[in-house]
Amino acid sequence: MEVVAKKITYREFKEMEFDENDSSWYELINGELVRKQSPTISHQNISGNLYFRIRLFLEEKPLGKVLSAPLDVVLDDGNAYHPDVLFVKKDRFHIFDEKEEVVIGAPDLVVEILSKGTAIYDRGIKKDIYEKHGVREYWLIDPKSKTIEVYNFENERFRLKQLADETGTAHSEVLEGFNIELAKIFEE
Repeated sequence: MEVVAKKITYREFKEMEFDENDSSWYELINGELVRKQSPTISHQNISGNLYFRIRLFLEEKPLGKVLSAPLDVVLDDGNAYHPDVLFVKKDRFHIFDEKEEVVIGAPDLVVEILSKGTAIYDRGIKKDIYEKHGVREYWLIDPKSKTIEVYNFENERFRLKQLADETGTAHSEVLEGFNIELAKIFEE
């Protein structure tokens, strides 16, 4: 990721025009436009596998809606991210802005898949901003070490609840009853 411009607001970000040949994604992090490289095949496999498993789970237990990147999640006027996977409970669908077709507010679950260029943000400022806005559960998936860190929001802070490796299972408190073997997330 690289910072591209001066501090701007989300409205200014939405009004920007990008070259149609630009394959990068852009996020607004603390008012700074940050360019991300397109995801890798490995990243897309992991994201797709997790999204698919959550979607299947929600067919049996319709607790809410799962979505995937790229989709603006606007947390405040200076922060609009594209979480790799996100979940919003039914009773919080009011954070879906039907006119703009974006999410305005904190999802219940946010998943970020780490890469060389994004890890510093995903573990740092983005994690802090997600925490500040009350994301109830935050997953960090590390494709290199094949691990998942599961953080839950307790007493106004994220607490590491689980560190699962590739032979283990990840559990969600927000998606009540959802468990996934990491081998199913990392399968190609």
